[in-house]
Amino acid sequence: MKAMILAAGKGTRVQPITYTIPKPLIPILHKPVMEFLVDLLKQHDFTEIMVNVSHLAKEIESYFHDGQRFGVQIAYSFEGTIREDGELEGQAMGSAGGMRRIQDFYPFFDDTFVVLCGDALIDLDLTAAVKWHKEKGSLATIVTKSVPRSEVSSYGVVVTDEDGKVKAFQEKPTVAEALSTNINTGIYIFEPEVLNYIPSGQEYDIGGDLFPKLVEMGAPFYAIPMDFQWVDIGKVPDYWQAIRSVLLGEVKNVPIPGTEVLPGVFTGINVAVNWDKVDITGPVYIGGMTKIEDGAKITGPAMIGRNCHICSGAHIDNSVVFEYSRIADIELTDKLVFGRYCVDKNGATIDMKAASLDWLITDTRQPIENIKHPAKVFAESFNVSKSDRA
Repeated sequence: MKAMILAAGKGTRVQPITYTIPKPLIPILHKPVMEFLVDLLKQHDFTEIMVNVSHLAKEIESYFHDGQRFGVQIAYSFEGTIREDGELEGQAMGSAGGMRRIQDFYPFFDDTFVVLCGDALIDLDLTAAVKWHKEKGSLATIVTKSVPRSEVSSYGVVVTDEDGKVKAFQEKPTVAEALSTNINTGIYIFEPEVLNYIPSGQEYDIGGDLFPKLVEMGAPFYAIPMDFQWVDIGKVPDYWQAIRSVLLGEVKNVPIPGTEVLPGVFTGINVAVNWDKVDITGPVYIGGMTKIEDGAKITGPAMIGRNCHICSGAHIDNSVVFEYSRIADIELTDKLVFGRYCVDKNGATIDMKAASLDWLITDTRQPIENIKHPAKVFAESFNVSKSDRA
């Protein structure tokens, strides 16, 4: 069977991570979120997968290639142009526009197919959802999930009649205004005929354009509420929470990698640490080739990426540190460290270099002797030699 993964967005709400990593490749303990989706599709016999790409397209294609090592077939539809300097310039066509572009190239979607957004961890019985869709004789089906009423304002709410036919949408309504607690999860099931309602060659969105048109037409358009695990990674705080949930064992089918060296403490290979001289409380994951100096303290849930250097006196608490990060003797609580950026759990970002704090958090590939501590910079600014002092 055939499926599509939507992977063309810029992921602006997950910046700064998506400055250099496309959203589908954001790692959940070193495994890209899109790989979990490919695994799920294969599990339910969806082995022909189209992926629309735009922002940082090369990175996605270089990781998944033709899908062979994942036991599926993958092809890509690039949305954008090539600049005069030879670099790719993404220009996404919208989720529905991307579907139509693939079909206009050559009719790929020739039977019931599934479309998944490439930015969520899901544990869903796709086979059961497709069976329900076909029994309804539906042209398009949204898989919805019920959330507590207090959370509806963060999502698009789907309003249906008693038979499950979609009547309306509410985009992030207030708690008082919400007509339902069933939200759009970005998981869709379509018949090929739905593509006839998408214009060619222009930007067009599934939720904002196609679905309202289907409602207006009175088309057989349904929503199926299902009870399944769904971890959305729409914003930086969502990602931070997803890592915590995995470390706490709350996400099914996402085991903590590595070897458990202490209760709740997992590591990759060749981690340099004297376990009796550090204070580490799980759940914690530490990537391979990371150095933890004596006197460091790590309090879980926390993830330390590969090739990191945690200095003596550092205290990392409830935080996520990406690979190649050197953390000086500071306290890092409820933070995400990515390259030169430090982000709190609400999404507020500090550019450490711009703030002249890059001696606190820096790249491990930079020799320590080249890191400019403020005291050293102050002394060097006077450029006073020993002979000058005499």
